[in-house]
Amino acid sequence: MGKFVDRPKYICAMGGAVATLNALPGVVPILHAAAGCGFNISNAINGGGGYVGSGYCGGQSLPSSNVFEKEIVFGGEGRLEQQILSTMEIAEADIYFVITGCMVEMIGDDAVSVVKRLNKGKRLFAADTGGFRGNSYKGYDIVLSKLFSEYVQTGLEKDERLVNLWGIVPVQDVYWKGNLRVLKKLVEGLGYKVNTFFGEDETLEDLKESSKAILNIVVSDTYGIDAAKTFKEVHDTDYITTDFPIGDHGTARFIKEVGTALGASNEVINALIKKERKRYYGYLERVVDAYSDFDLQRYAVIVGDANYTQGLTRFLSDDLGWLPELVIINDLLEEEQKEFLRRKFSDYESGIKPELVFDTDASSVLKHINRHWEVNKNPRYYDSMTPAFLIGSSFEKETAQKIKAQHLSVMYPVSNRVVLDRAYAGFEGALTLTEDIFSVLLESR
Repeated sequence: MGKFVDRPKYICAMGGAVATLNALPGVVPILHAAAGCGFNISNAINGGGGYVGSGYCGGQSLPSSNVFEKEIVFGGEGRLEQQILSTMEIAEADIYFVITGCMVEMIGDDAVSVVKRLNKGKRLFAADTGGFRGNSYKGYDIVLSKLFSEYVQTGLEKDERLVNLWGIVPVQDVYWKGNLRVLKKLVEGLGYKVNTFFGEDETLEDLKESSKAILNIVVSDTYGIDAAKTFKEVHDTDYITTDFPIGDHGTARFIKEVGTALGASNEVINALIKKERKRYYGYLERVVDAYSDFDLQRYAVIVGDANYTQGLTRFLSDDLGWLPELVIINDLLEEEQKEFLRRKFSDYESGIKPELVFDTDASSVLKHINRHWEVNKNPRYYDSMTPAFLIGSSFEKETAQKIKAQHLSVMYPVSNRVVLDRAYAGFEGALTLTEDIFSVLLESR
């Protein structure tokens, strides 16, 4: 019997595809799925993503074939064709993208063939995104791979000052838009133009001509890799993977890795790091007195996805001077990915080596905390894990209360905060994160 997943911190593959398409400008997703799929996905995206809303065409307005018993018995391709034609007549878009749910794939509907038959203006695409194919990260990779192989133009001359950046998954990273803005600005500081596809002021034309880029930067060791391989195969563009950077130590490493891959000089790299550090510590020094006077150092438990847990733990350990004791990653990962990630939690400047646990069951967090730091059984002298702080999702709020720790929702699902223009990446994002953490610590004073 396989390991069950309780309180999953992701949606199905089709949900990830919907979130990815909603984040692109001028794109209309068309769902070929059972009735209810679109509604449930919309709720998961909106409620878990910091009330992110509907985008250009999403939320409760998602076009869907809403197949019922008739289509399940006799096939739903005809119903899909009707839905495509009516959507293209009613909803204006630059791209229409059909994505499929579990049920229609199980009965053998061929959405790709239907789209090929109807696709006359090269504005209609389709991909198989049944939920059983994986989680929302898989849906992100599937959509990007399809666009990279069929929408992005081939044969364009390379632009030696252009790069593409992805790996930050819309909605799964609740602050994706702000994070992309911050990282784009950092790479621009090295003297390059940057396509992020999902960020501010991005256009579909940027995506269409992204084959001009000389390098793809995937800000993840886990997500977006399949899409990078597709891009490499179709457009012969190399890629690198980097950790998601938060704060000085993580972001300086990011700048050095990207700069080195692009062939930037040490002078340019070091000048950018020096400039960012000056601003960063100029603000951070304001809280030094409060940090010391109110004793704001904490033991920390970090619970979440493979991207954020790395960046957060390094930031807490090497920037804030906290004591990260336990890291729990809830993602579905292969053993090879787990082994790779283990090495990421053992090279901190502080020398701290937190315990790392992989567990898809988010309801087991308290069990892991109690195992890591045994509960006081009334001895006279007891070394307790207090004061403590738990950084995770909205799911961990109750757990934090049980261990008398304070809590901040950072990773999906975030249902107790409204998220608009916010970022946690880079130097700039670390200042915002510090504000949020210390505000939680001080709000009860």
